[in-house]
Amino acid sequence: MQTATAATTARPETSDRARQVLVLVGAVLAIGGAAFGSGAFGGQQVADAAGGALSADATPIAPATPAFSIWSLIYLGLAVVAVAQALPGQATSPRFRATAWWVLASMLLNAAWIGVVQAGWLAASLLVILVLLAVLARLFVVLVRMPPRGVADVVTDVTVGLYLGWVSVATLANVTAYLTDAGVGARGPAVTGWSVVVLAAAAALAVGYAMHGRGRASVVLPVGAAMAWGLAWIGVGRQSPPFEDGVVALAAFAAAVVALGSAVVASVVRRRHT
Repeated sequence: MQTATAATTARPETSDRARQVLVLVGAVLAIGGAAFGSGAFGGQQVADAAGGALSADATPIAPATPAFSIWSLIYLGLAVVAVAQALPGQATSPRFRATAWWVLASMLLNAAWIGVVQAGWLAASLLVILVLLAVLARLFVVLVRMPPRGVADVVTDVTVGLYLGWVSVATLANVTAYLTDAGVGARGPAVTGWSVVVLAAAAALAVGYAMHGRGRASVVLPVGAAMAWGLAWIGVGRQSPPFEDGVVALAAFAAAVVALGSAVVASVVRRRHT
């Protein structure tokens, strides 16, 4: 999985070798943390942790349970990226030099999020996921600036795109879970209104990603697809109790269409500077 961006004539530096090893270790920790968060190794399922605040039926902005299957694809992608950047020919790749440390940070933050949720620290989980979102957004900016030159680069783009798109939706769900747990707007007629506002914000964020990444289909499409996936499952979740709400369901489906549609349009719009 060697890319054309690999500087094959340069000698690897100590930091390159350290990066390759540490990213591999980070992938193991992230996948191990995911297994722990799914109930393995004595862990508790995320849906049951923190008093169930992050379960599929805890808030009006919680995706239905099947939505979380996207994590399997994201973890697979992270494992492939970790292995790809560790190959000898990738030690001096400018693209991996610019992105792999951020990938490592995202994996460690992901494991940390699972850890604090397991401990029941909902406020801390919100802080961690906000930092994770910022790290992934930074990765997105870097990837847009550096067009992919080979298979490993495309896999990185797709993985980070899915990761960013899903975490964007998950962050909104985490914010809502924290506020609901604190008793802010958990019930009553205002719920529909603020839920629609949150979903509109998600659609606007998706459009923002698409506009910034226009012309970079390998990363923009996965972002839009992952956001559309999460938003659509929010719509599905609002079609049954305890937060059954036709207006919110319609808003979620509309936001999903906007997320995917804007990504498709942006993918065929050429960037002025590449």
